[in-house]
Amino acid sequence: MREEFERLYETYHHQLFQYLFYLVRSRETAEELVQEVYIKVLNSYETFEGKSSEKTWLYSVAKHVAIDWIRKQTRKKRKSDGKEYEWTEREFEVEDRAPLPEEIIVQKDEVQQVYRMLEKCSEDQQQVVLLRFVQSLSISETAEILGWTESKVKTTQHRAIKTLKKHLEKAEEDYLKRRQANEQ
Repeated sequence: MREEFERLYETYHHQLFQYLFYLVRSRETAEELVQEVYIKVLNSYETFEGKSSEKTWLYSVAKHVAIDWIRKQTRKKRKSDGKEYEWTEREFEVEDRAPLPEEIIVQKDEVQQVYRMLEKCSEDQQQVVLLRFVQSLSISETAEILGWTESKVKTTQHRAIKTLKKHLEKAEEDYLKRRQANEQ
């Protein structure tokens, strides 16, 4: 069992960390959640039936761990201010500024813009974009992780791309207007 666990950890640790990092936007939190994922995996590996691949099973566990963490944060926030929880840009900022190799790539303006626009997509659309394009998972793997049909993944992916394109075009249009105003 130990060798199997170490193999899973070595094979998927970095990918799961990236996935969780994109969901929670905090390096420390993502590290804690990855550890929680592997604790759950260790405790439930004996019951893993192999109906899905290890990869999709691990991503599914990670997705549920992240959702639980987000819900817990939402409840804490509601209790602390007694009002509905509202997401703000500040809550999505990365707290640790030491860049990961993937973050260095993300620092290009165009990619940063896509990530900012991704926040304007629905949670389902964000999940699909992250799994399909950031984590490079197949449609069937994405469907299995999210517990959806492949058709729903394709539809959500199509809508996400359409939404991203609309927001990117609007942002570029706004930028050009500001630039023209500054030149006058």
